[in-house]
Amino acid sequence: MHSGEADLVKGCLKGNRSYQELLYLKYCKKMMGVCLRYSKSKEEAEDILQDAFIRVYSKLQQYRNEGSLEGWIRRIVLSTIYDSFRRKNHLLVLNDMSDYEEAAEETDFMDNIDLEELIQAIRELSPGYRTVFNMFAVEGYSHKEIAFNLGISVGTSKSQYSGARRILQNKLVKYSSILTVKSK
Repeated sequence: MHSGEADLVKGCLKGNRSYQELLYLKYCKKMMGVCLRYSKSKEEAEDILQDAFIRVYSKLQQYRNEGSLEGWIRRIVLSTIYDSFRRKNHLLVLNDMSDYEEAAEETDFMDNIDLEELIQAIRELSPGYRTVFNMFAVEGYSHKEIAFNLGISVGTSKSQYSGARRILQNKLVKYSSILTVKSK
C-alpha cells in the first residue's frame, strides 16, 4: 500500500469524514460496477454499495496492509452482495441433482452480440441465476466456492449456472436472429 492509501486508511480509522469521503470517491465507481453486475437495477446496486461501504468503514481496523486496499474492499462488496441475496433467499435450492442439466454447446453467434445487450440480458436474469452466473463466469469462483459463499449445495450452484446459461443463450440467439434479419 502506498503512502497515500496508508494516510487514507489512518484518517478513516480516526473517524475523519473527509478521509472517509475520499476513500469512497476513490473506489465507488469500480465497486458500483461490481454491484451493477449482480443487481437487477441501479437502485438495488446503489443500496448494496451503500451497505458495503458501511461495512468497509466498520471493518477497516481489520485491514492488515496485506494485498491491495482495492482488493480488500472488493471482497467486502462481494460479501455484501452474497449476504443480500442469501437474506432475500433468491436462490432455488435443489435436493436432487437430476434437476441439473448440462448447458448447451457454445456457438459462434456470440461474436455478433453487443456488450450492452449481453449486460442487459444478464441483468434480466432472476437474482439467483444472475448471482451464480456472475460468480462463476465473471469472478471465476468454482461451484464449491459459490456453494460455500452462498450457503447452498454444489448441485444448486451448478443448476443455477446451467439455467442462467440456457436463458442467456436463448435470449442472445433471438437477438442474433433479429440482427441477421435487420442486416439483410
